Amino acid sequence: MDFPERFSNLPVATWPRLRALLDVPSKASDVINMTIGDPCHAFPAFVGDILAANLAGFNDYPSNEGQDDLLSAMGGFLKRRYGLDVPNAQILALNGTREGLYNAAMALCPEAKNGKTPVILTPNPFYPVYGVAALSVGAEPVYVPATDRSGHLPDFDGLSDEILDRTAIAYVCSPANPQGAVADEPYWRKIIALAEKHDFKIFADECYSEIYREVPPPSGLQIATQMGADPDRVMIFQSLSKRSNLPGLRCGFAAGGLKSITRLRQLRAFAGAPLAGPLQVVATNVWNDEAHVEENRALYRRKYEIADDIFGHIDGYQSPEAGFFLWLPVEDGEAATLKLWQETGVRTLPGAYLSQDVNGENPGTKYIRVAMVAPTQEMQRGLTLIRDCLYG
Repeated sequence: MDFPERFSNLPVATWPRLRALLDVPSKASDVINMTIGDPCHAFPAFVGDILAANLAGFNDYPSNEGQDDLLSAMGGFLKRRYGLDVPNAQILALNGTREGLYNAAMALCPEAKNGKTPVILTPNPFYPVYGVAALSVGAEPVYVPATDRSGHLPDFDGLSDEILDRTAIAYVCSPANPQGAVADEPYWRKIIALAEKHDFKIFADECYSEIYREVPPPSGLQIATQMGADPDRVMIFQSLSKRSNLPGLRCGFAAGGLKSITRLRQLRAFAGAPLAGPLQVVATNVWNDEAHVEENRALYRRKYEIADDIFGHIDGYQSPEAGFFLWLPVEDGEAATLKLWQETGVRTLPGAYLSQDVNGENPGTKYIRVAMVAPTQEMQRGLTLIRDCLYG
């Protein structure tokens, strides 16, 4: 039996790889899991009542692109947050943002660019769906270094015109997973101008945009609109998973130009998995509420302060601008992760498991990623154990 070759070069998935690494005993009696970004803060208290009041909706097939009230709530968020006026026709509700990040490439990447194999640019380190999306459409994934030298954002300056002229899509994650770096307005203006010059689309993964210190991160769509760029130049992706501590609700959205969203809707009509009707009602109310978002952000600000107190004296430590991950410098990420588990019971993630080897180098090799999603006291205990074990 024949199987496709296009996925033959995929590395072992992150979590099976981590389980294999840590499949050894630990001296510790307690486990503190700081690997996955699974928010533990409370979600809005009204969620349960709204869901219970709308259970009859499970009798009906849900709207594929999103109920009008839900799309309006998403548009309301974009208006409040970025001053954007985005009509419902230019928003698509998603069953988790990962679905959209993948299917947008399926819907919008051309079979060829300037007569050659198209390129999809991916930050390195990266969210794995970016690279898999590139392989799925027969594009060449090009992993763009996002290291301390470039402020932990993709360094597009090092790309040749030959690569840029073949580029169809560039993924940009801001605030960045895993580093917590934020693309400011000058950065967005630079990459949008580059995209206009070489005619490629930008997929802006902005799922961590509502977890920040004091200054709200700008949106790629916000800056593109200010610049008067092609309306289909930037598509943004948002989520309730981090903003509202509802990863299990599976509600996100894509917003962008009418042509792009129309094509994505067309594909989704055949291959998508819409959000159940009662969950769309819940999501409508959550997108319309900002009070719980402010409370959540205050919790993370306190966590930033704790992390800075614990690691601030360590050479190479960079406090995250946003998001809920620490990107901690170590000599060897795998060795540090294994040492932590065996000696303290703290589970973290080697940075190399989120990065791709390029020209014999992996930008995540000398880092570990630490998720600050546990209750505050447990997180503080975990960070203290990390400091004492690795940096003491």
